[in-house]
Amino acid sequence: MKINKLKHKNTIILTVIFLLVAIGLAVAGIVGGWQAIKAVFGFISDQLLGMKWLNSLIGAAFSSMLGQAFMDTVWGEAVQFFVYDTVKIIFLLCLLIFIISYIQSYFPPERTKKILGKYKGIGANAMGALLGTVTPFCSCSSIPLFMGFTSAGISSGVTFSFLISSPLVDLGAFILLASVFGFPIAIAYVVVGLILAMIGGTIIEKSGVGKHVRGFVTAGAAADVNIAQMTRKDRLLYAKERMLATLKKVWPYILIGVGIGAAIHNFIPENWVQTVLGQDKWYSVFVATFVGVPMYADIFGTIPVAEALFAKGVGVGTILSFMMSVTALSLPSMIMLSKAIKPKLLFSFIAIVVTGIIIIGFIFNAMNFLFI
Repeated sequence: MKINKLKHKNTIILTVIFLLVAIGLAVAGIVGGWQAIKAVFGFISDQLLGMKWLNSLIGAAFSSMLGQAFMDTVWGEAVQFFVYDTVKIIFLLCLLIFIISYIQSYFPPERTKKILGKYKGIGANAMGALLGTVTPFCSCSSIPLFMGFTSAGISSGVTFSFLISSPLVDLGAFILLASVFGFPIAIAYVVVGLILAMIGGTIIEKSGVGKHVRGFVTAGAAADVNIAQMTRKDRLLYAKERMLATLKKVWPYILIGVGIGAAIHNFIPENWVQTVLGQDKWYSVFVATFVGVPMYADIFGTIPVAEALFAKGVGVGTILSFMMSVTALSLPSMIMLSKAIKPKLLFSFIAIVVTGIIIIGFIFNAMNFLFI
């Protein structure tokens, strides 16, 4: 009897040990798998999208031409930052705009109107926000499409969800953000941008303020236009033309943005930046938001500035607030929008978007530890 009890006890102990070993191996496998996934995404973010190899190549080339002593100075570092960021952003911009424009050739305004017209309620607002992601436009370029959608009789909630998301969120923005800040921040930016677009459009529609559109916009009923069938060659040509047109339009803002970024990165002391925009400053989100509104640039022009601020220790929420206010509420686009909508709707739109941007800034600053 004692022998049987002893065997039973040993069996239990061995079983427990076996289970503990199995659990340990499983946890190790999960952790190892997660580390492998992080390593893969890190390589994609740093080397393929971030093109860190290009930075090293440019540094080596300038060192041989200008001397290592010069490259070790702030001027040398500024030159390397400027050249590297300019080449990287323009290359990625051209590649991504070409791809996005090819995809966009399947969604001309007439087809987009038909798609949006099939949905109602919050689902329609979500679709409007999502369709904004396949239109790589700045806010000024989005307004004519917004007017076309409005004249087609599409609800104000859908059209304003589109108007908010179009300049904020697209594939190009996601890839460029991932190349600079990594995938977590890029994903967070896209998610909050879509949420802001959906909520903003919903508030405008449910409050009834969306009806305050100027008469000439609603008077033109949209005709049912046949969608031209494009060949693959036509789509490639369209993508090329869109890429060149976009590059022609945005390259000055890229150079200005990279220049400002280089100045912040290399010439402005970190303690100065921290004094105004530091994570411990409660007003940093307000400053970033209201400084960004009068500026005119698209997402590609704001990224170098955001990159420099991030390097100086500015909170993620403050950076997102700056980028969103510049791209969604630039002064030229608001002047253009005022020609299509009445003051009550314009001020409501600005107030809703600014409030949303500020809330997003505070939330992400509170969660800043997740992104460092």
